[in-house]
Amino acid sequence: MEALDRGAQPGAAADLGSLYGQLSKRVQQIVRLGVRAPDPVIEDACQVAWIRLIDRRDRVAGTTTLPWLVKTAKHEAFKLIQRDGRDRSLEATLETSGDGNPRLAAPGPDELAAAHERLAQLERLPTRQQRLMWLHGFGVSYTEMARHTGDTPRTVERQLLRAKHAARGFELE
Repeated sequence: MEALDRGAQPGAAADLGSLYGQLSKRVQQIVRLGVRAPDPVIEDACQVAWIRLIDRRDRVAGTTTLPWLVKTAKHEAFKLIQRDGRDRSLEATLETSGDGNPRLAAPGPDELAAAHERLAQLERLPTRQQRLMWLHGFGVSYTEMARHTGDTPRTVERQLLRAKHAARGFELE
């Protein structure tokens, strides 16, 4: 940091090396206090911050190096946490659950009978509503259904609401 404070450019490898030696532990400590994450995430985030400093060394002034590194590392840590939560693989899920042998739970006879009854209830709906319920069950959007049927998305939404309401009514009978 002293080299940067004296006005030296952080572009020199020696300056960056000494700067890294001076600040790396401190940056990790500050980021660790501000972000609840495992140590590998904190370390990766800090490394990304240092790499970005190399790319932006001409724009980061000496006195703002530490705050800039901390802010950049925190942002990266949050990104890594978010990505990790979204991209959990099956292997990672199994590791954390401790079950190395995943078993897909087969529905019992009562659950199968209930599912069969719900499907049979669809046959009691008008054909138009049946078709929309099936498309909705397959994950087709209202806009795509509207395009397919020639209706407006609002009409599709109303028909689905009527079909769901009628299906609930069948369950009460």
